[in-house]
Amino acid sequence: MAARACGLIVYRRLQPAASSRPADGIEYLLLQTSYGTHHWTPPKGHVDPGEDDLQTAFRETQEEAGLQASQLTLVEGYKKELHYPVRGKPKTVVYWLAEVKDYNTEIKLSDEHQAFRWLKLEDACKFAEYEDMQATLKDVHQFLCSKE
Repeated sequence: MAARACGLIVYRRLQPAASSRPADGIEYLLLQTSYGTHHWTPPKGHVDPGEDDLQTAFRETQEEAGLQASQLTLVEGYKKELHYPVRGKPKTVVYWLAEVKDYNTEIKLSDEHQAFRWLKLEDACKFAEYEDMQATLKDVHQFLCSKE
């Protein structure tokens, strides 16, 4: 059976300048792991017994980034599943999309991560080295732009 993890792709909106498009003001939260290759990902983690996937996504976001569910707005209509091998075994990661309610909300990292960044789409894709994560970020961005 595939390992299963869940998380939230967290974003915030810059205060829009009168001349800019709303899509230009979107930044995504990526966390840098303090283990392995120090890769960058949205907050995510393994499903605990008795939890549903969305509960896991919120719990992991709280544990890894210090963001409470009350500080986030879940975006309806977006859910993405990624499937890839980790050390030769299949893994499934399910992501939802959430916006921080307050642009200046403080991020508090756990021991699992050593850094975080708020990044515009192009930079977020450079930091997220894996192709499927890059494709997911682009997909999220297109989804958000289509809602405006």
